[in-house]
Amino acid sequence: MQRRSFLKNTAAAAGAGTLAIPAMAQGPQAVTWRMASSFPKTLDAIFGPAEQFIKRVSELTGGKFVIRQYAAGEVVPGLQVMDAVQAGTVEIGHTPAYYYFGKDPTFCFDCAVPFGLTSRQQTAWMEQGGGLQLLREFYKGYGIINFMGGNTGTQMGGWFRREIKTLADMKGLKMRVAGFAGRVMERMGVVPQQIPASDVYSALEKGSIDAAEWVGPYDDEKLGLAKVAPHYYYPGWWEAGPQLSFYVGISAWEKLPKEYQAAFEVAAYECHVRMQADYDAKNPAALARLIKNGVKLHPFSKEIMDEAYKISVATMEEESAKNAKFRKIYEPWKRFRHDQNQWASIAEATMQNYLINATRR
Repeated sequence: MQRRSFLKNTAAAAGAGTLAIPAMAQGPQAVTWRMASSFPKTLDAIFGPAEQFIKRVSELTGGKFVIRQYAAGEVVPGLQVMDAVQAGTVEIGHTPAYYYFGKDPTFCFDCAVPFGLTSRQQTAWMEQGGGLQLLREFYKGYGIINFMGGNTGTQMGGWFRREIKTLADMKGLKMRVAGFAGRVMERMGVVPQQIPASDVYSALEKGSIDAAEWVGPYDDEKLGLAKVAPHYYYPGWWEAGPQLSFYVGISAWEKLPKEYQAAFEVAAYECHVRMQADYDAKNPAALARLIKNGVKLHPFSKEIMDEAYKISVATMEEESAKNAKFRKIYEPWKRFRHDQNQWASIAEATMQNYLINATRR
C-alpha cells in the first residue's frame, strides 16, 4: 500500500510539473490598445505607416499585443488626439505635436518650427542631439511619453486662390496654417486658421479661407486643392522637416510588459523611416501630374522669405524670454541647428545644388 501511494503521489507531482512548463512558456498576457489618429484614412502616406506599425507590433509579439487604429473623427477629432491620450480615452495617439501649440509652443520642437530642422536633422537631433531626452522631460508634465512616428520631409508653402507676389499681397489673407507658423503669419498680416484636413477643401471652395497648406504634392492632389486654388507655392518655410509622434499615456506604458515595450519601439522606428521614404517616392510624380493639369507653381519671393525669417527669429526669441520650458529646449536646439547647417553647406547642399543644375541643362 505504501509503495502504491508513493508512486501515485510521485506521478501526480510529475504531472503538475509537466503542466507548469507550458504555462511559464506562454509569456506575457494579451494586451489590446486603442490608437487615435489625427488623419483620415484617405491620406494613405500619412495614415498608412501607422497601420504598418500596428502590424509589426502584432508580428513581434506573436499576435498578443493588438492595437486598433481609429481615423480622425472616429473616436475624437483630429486636433484632440493628445487630450484623448491624457484622459485615457485611448492608450496611444498618432499626431503632429504642433497641433497643441495653444497649450504651449514648446510642443512644436517635437514636430516643426519656422525655419527649423530638415527631416534628417530632426532625427539626428532626437536620436543623438539630446532632443528626445529634453522632450521626454517636458512631456512628463502632461502624463505622456513620446516616440518618433514619421516625417513628411520639407513641405510645400500651400495653395492660394490668387497670386502672392509681395508682402502687401499677404495682408488680410485668411489661411489654413497650423502651429508656430500661424503666429508668424499673423505678424505678416495673415489671418491664420487651424482646420483639419477633412475640411480644407470645402473651406477653400466656399471662400471661407483664401489659402491653405497641408503637406505636399501627393497628399494635396488627393485632397483636390488644385481645383479651388490654382497657385501652388514653395517652400513651406515653417515645416522644413515636420515630425509626427506616437503619444502614449505614461501609466499605460509602465503597465506594458518589457517585451511589448521593445516591440513598440522597434515598430515605431520602422514607421518613422517608412513615412519619409513613402513621401520621397510619391511626391515627384504627384507634382508632375499637378503641373501637367494646369497648376501654377511659384516660389515665395525673397521679400516674403526674408520677412518671414526675421519675424520667426524675433517670435522665438520672445517666447524664449518668457517661457522657461521653451527656452530650455530652444537654446540647445538653436546650437544644434547652427552646426547642422554649417555642415550641410559644405558637402550635401553643394552636391545637391550641383546635381539639380546639371540635370536641368
